[in-house]
Amino acid sequence: MKYRVVQDSFGEEKIPASAYWGIQTQRSLRNFSIGEERQPVEIIHALAAIKKAAAIVNKRHKSISDPICIAICEAAEAIMSGKMDQHFPLSVWQTGSGTQTNMNVNEVLSNYGAYLYREKHQKEIVIHPNDHCNFGQSSNDTYPTAMHVATIIAVRNNLVPALLTLIETFDQKAQEFQGIVKIGRTHHMDATPIKLSDEFETFREMIQENTRRVKVATDDLLFIPQGGTAVGNGVNTAPGWDAQIVAKISEIIGEDFRVPKNKSQHMASHDALVNFAATLKVFSVSLIKIANDLRFLASGPRCGLGELNLPQNEQGSSIMPGKVNPTQIEALTQVCAQVIGNETTIAFAGSQGTLQLNVYKPVIIHNILQSTRLLSDSINSFCSNCLVGIQPNRENINNHVRRSLMLVTALAPKIGYDNAALIAKRAFENNTSLRDEAITSGLIQPEEFDELIDPSRMTSPK
Repeated sequence: MKYRVVQDSFGEEKIPASAYWGIQTQRSLRNFSIGEERQPVEIIHALAAIKKAAAIVNKRHKSISDPICIAICEAAEAIMSGKMDQHFPLSVWQTGSGTQTNMNVNEVLSNYGAYLYREKHQKEIVIHPNDHCNFGQSSNDTYPTAMHVATIIAVRNNLVPALLTLIETFDQKAQEFQGIVKIGRTHHMDATPIKLSDEFETFREMIQENTRRVKVATDDLLFIPQGGTAVGNGVNTAPGWDAQIVAKISEIIGEDFRVPKNKSQHMASHDALVNFAATLKVFSVSLIKIANDLRFLASGPRCGLGELNLPQNEQGSSIMPGKVNPTQIEALTQVCAQVIGNETTIAFAGSQGTLQLNVYKPVIIHNILQSTRLLSDSINSFCSNCLVGIQPNRENINNHVRRSLMLVTALAPKIGYDNAALIAKRAFENNTSLRDEAITSGLIQPEEFDELIDPSRMTSPK
């Protein structure tokens, strides 16, 4: 492999000749060889968008020349497109401000921008990673801005579409299951009848409410601290520079980002991201409840509840021929467990802001983006490979309704709670029907029993 040797105040480093990164990136690779987790590409792309916005605003203020601005913008667009992802090799486990990754982007912008300019104009140009690409910026305001930008893009492009598909699919199933009466269950025991459509409408409403929470939590991320520079007060920037770059970032990303009243709040702490992670945890809690309900209702197929039939996608056992398992549900709930665990990490990391800077930024955004990505992917997989194909097992549903002792609840207003309880107890002990025991009791006539014990009428107020 060919190398180039670069030197700065800390010494020299050998850098692969084909790499567009520079000496600070190479030194970080050597100093932080930890784990396999790399900086999320979403953060890299967000940083490139911020650098493009900064170059445009800096040119407006005559802080950089037109050719340098053009070169930085062209290089930033290449990074944003994903074609340069291999030039961002740094670990999540680095300085807590994300400085090495900020400089990784600055160095690639510098070297690749100069290359593009040279290829296009047949002349050399010098682009300095700090003096030009990082002008008016600090890692302390740029990296947290990228954290917000990357999260909002992930929610907008991936999570919200997945949630809307999930809501729509549950709604379609609720419509499809209209008119099917089944037994409700509390404490895992028989209860009074409900409609299968009502059960799926409950799932839909849970998803809708969680989607609302996600959108509210995401709105808080529209406040970005770009322009705060080192400690939040905007040192080394011109008056109004913050509003101008935030407006330009909004234009590039297509969102209404805003300048916060206090930039330091989003540099010294990450409460908005902690809150967003907590919202994803609540959503995961709901998803686990829904997934477990579907798992129990589909248990069997012959020796469980067996009220729902799930799609049979693959073999479920290496030893038991013909066994099929609820694999999509298992994958979804495992993702939810990971998201809940990620939230614990994010909450602790968010608590570690000291004075003017929180230095747990990379681990916060790594977990935020992983949770968002996993939820988006697992929901899409669950919808397309499981939920759309769920069908009711009407025979099992009807048998459970017919045999349930909790239909006796409809007799209580007529004969009293104690008498109704005694009828249910005798039916259970004698393995007889409610109807036989009720008529034997002499407390109710056959025609009255048939009128009152109508499962469909027990699914709404009468």
